[in-house]
Amino acid sequence: MTDQLGLLLRRLRKRSGLTQEQLEARSGVSVRTIRRLETGGSSDHRLGTVNLLADALEAGPEDRQRLAATLASPAAAPAAANSGPPGGLAVPHSAPLSVPDSASVPAPASRPEERSTPAALHGDLTELTELTSAATELAREIRRRWRREEEHRRVHDPFPLPVRWQDAPASLTDHSENIQRLPPGAISGGVDLSGDLGSVAEVYRRILSGRLVVLGRAGSGKSVLTIRFVLDHLEARAPDDRVPVIFSLGSWDPTAVALRDWLIDLLVRDHPHLTRRTPSGSTLAAALVDAGLVLPVLDGFDEIAEGLRSTALETLNDTSLPLVLTSRRGEFAEAVAETGTPLVWAAGLELTDLTLDDLAGYLPRTARPVPRGDRGGTAVWTPVLDGLRAHEGAADAPLTRVLSTPLMIVLARTMYSEASDRDPVELLDAERFPDENALEEHLLAGFVPTVYRRRVAERSATGRRERHRDPERAEHWLSYLAHHLAQLDGDQQDLAWWRIGASLRLSTRLLSVVVSSALCVALAVWCVNLINLPFPVGEALMLGCAMGTAAGLAFGCVHAILVRFGTAAFEPAHVRLRLPGARTGAGRRPVRTFAARFGAVLPGGFVMGAGCAAALALQRRLFYGIPLSDELVIRGTLINMLVLGLIFGVGAGLVFGVMAVLEAPLDVTSAATPAGLLASNRATVLRQVLVLVPALTLAIAFGGEVITGLLEGPLGTLIWRAGDGLVIGVTGGLGGTCAYALSFTAWGRWLVLSRVWLPLTGQLPRDPAAFLDDAYRRGVLRQTGAVYQFRHIRLQHHLARTYREHRSTYAPARFGTGAPRLLQND
Repeated sequence: MTDQLGLLLRRLRKRSGLTQEQLEARSGVSVRTIRRLETGGSSDHRLGTVNLLADALEAGPEDRQRLAATLASPAAAPAAANSGPPGGLAVPHSAPLSVPDSASVPAPASRPEERSTPAALHGDLTELTELTSAATELAREIRRRWRREEEHRRVHDPFPLPVRWQDAPASLTDHSENIQRLPPGAISGGVDLSGDLGSVAEVYRRILSGRLVVLGRAGSGKSVLTIRFVLDHLEARAPDDRVPVIFSLGSWDPTAVALRDWLIDLLVRDHPHLTRRTPSGSTLAAALVDAGLVLPVLDGFDEIAEGLRSTALETLNDTSLPLVLTSRRGEFAEAVAETGTPLVWAAGLELTDLTLDDLAGYLPRTARPVPRGDRGGTAVWTPVLDGLRAHEGAADAPLTRVLSTPLMIVLARTMYSEASDRDPVELLDAERFPDENALEEHLLAGFVPTVYRRRVAERSATGRRERHRDPERAEHWLSYLAHHLAQLDGDQQDLAWWRIGASLRLSTRLLSVVVSSALCVALAVWCVNLINLPFPVGEALMLGCAMGTAAGLAFGCVHAILVRFGTAAFEPAHVRLRLPGARTGAGRRPVRTFAARFGAVLPGGFVMGAGCAAALALQRRLFYGIPLSDELVIRGTLINMLVLGLIFGVGAGLVFGVMAVLEAPLDVTSAATPAGLLASNRATVLRQVLVLVPALTLAIAFGGEVITGLLEGPLGTLIWRAGDGLVIGVTGGLGGTCAYALSFTAWGRWLVLSRVWLPLTGQLPRDPAAFLDDAYRRGVLRQTGAVYQFRHIRLQHHLARTYREHRSTYAPARFGTGAPRLLQND
């Protein structure tokens, strides 16, 4: 219970506004002892010492009861029992600590915070050290990432908008005694949730259960609050504290994926180095979650599919995991009503609207003092503010209500403070904007064109090449991406580069696999023939086409099977190749890894080999007139299909199995951004190609001699000449490797679909990665780990709806050149 006692003492000291030195002067307890107690470095729970600290901190009866409950735990009881009489020292108006009967204290397993480091209790020292190091590394990366994101969102320009809150309705929170995890019979005086944006982490520390629900309407500042919470929590984090990690709940299907597995999957996606194995064999991501070293900040409960919210709430209630949950109030209230209980042990706060004084202090300072017609830039908001003050008593004034959330204020700032050709006075036009919806749609519709028109001259002056400056085309491309997200299961928010190709129909994706694989194998056959000249030109062209077609169909069938029974989008590789003997992290099982990869690749290689045998039979029919219906031809073709299938399958299985053993996790910074993950996957695929081509060539060439030697007895005489084996090996190695890279890797699918097909059809620009990065820099998108998200779900839905409304009349320009055309009716 050392960590629990230290947590309580730190909270009391910070609430009193004392430093450790000041507490020493008040209590007479040395700074060294205070520091050891607060950090968990001491197991000396002397009641006299703790009483002195409680008296100096002016702890009330409830705080003393919590300290006593902590000291009564089994882990602390031995030290307390040997520390002298329980009475301690008494001062006026305060009662000394007394240790209650252990039967009246909840069992340690029921307290989430007490299980923050179970690895320390049950794991070995090596694993504990590795987990502590991994948690520290994760905390450092998350701090760096969210600091950059907060700066990118310009939260502090010119100053952060005030985010205030009030206690959430009692019907949406648990009992105060449950929130504070008090023993039976204890009475709580309530949980103090007062504070502001700068103290949200401190407010959370007052909640002993570690469970908090943040409610607010759309655009009320929940995301900004979660970012500030994460950064402030990390600033005060001790080495064994939980690391707050933001997870977007919109991608979670509680009926299909357990909460633990979902958390682990997202950790691995955003931090691929956590795939490294611990001594117990689990990944670092799983070990961190299981050891209680991750504090989930679950953002966007309302973004879970409507029919799954009650199930999600029930799943969360089945756990004692400390967490922070954000949601719109209405959606959360519906889930509570449906399940009949709120989030157990959870306190709740609800964000309040901004006031007219907040607007008057903020908006004029966002308009820089540049000339704007008859009045300066700083006075551009004066007529609007005067108009709002004139209707200050009318709570239902549309503009007043709209500009009461940070999201709409930021949109208004972007459209009017940062664009010299726009005048916010138009927002007061009641005929044009009769209600809140009209105003919000106007601000949402104007955001993207505004950010793509502004600062062109400034950017050009930097000497950097300008791209995607046409607002209409940029809006179309972004609308297509938003529509793509709406098509995914559960109306996803995560815009992952490896899933963009899934916006195409399955038939289109399969056709791309067939065509790209056929071209790879056909080109390999033609290149080998140019060098070796085993066939005349015409026959070589025919053979290349036949083998390419057979390989394309084979790869297409395998791809279809994987899509049907596996995944619709191939995930990016979270590994890199290493030199033999290099350290890959504890817990690897080379034999199991090899066997799993060998078994997965063997069927695909067999299908490709069988397809090549069929192509050879077709070649003999077309050029030598050998009938396909002859019994001997049929038997020979079947034997060739079996032999070549085994040669290709076993050879590919061996090579891919060995390569799996040589894989190691990516380093900690390789997936800090979507662009970083894309670059690391491109490098990984290219290295794989360089290794696979010669390895497959040799495996097929020499493996053919071994397999034909083994099968020659049962199947009859088999001819496998070394020269022919090398030709087939080079063809299979070069063509098969390139076909695999384009058909079964995330980067290959991105290259074929997002870099070729979608730009050809005008749905994306020629360089989608640069466009996404540019949209992020302009503030349209935000980065959440390895994926992008639209700045707000409201903007995403608006763009998706715009795309659906206009796609029947929109004729996009090919290859991103020229202006888009609108088809006119005759």
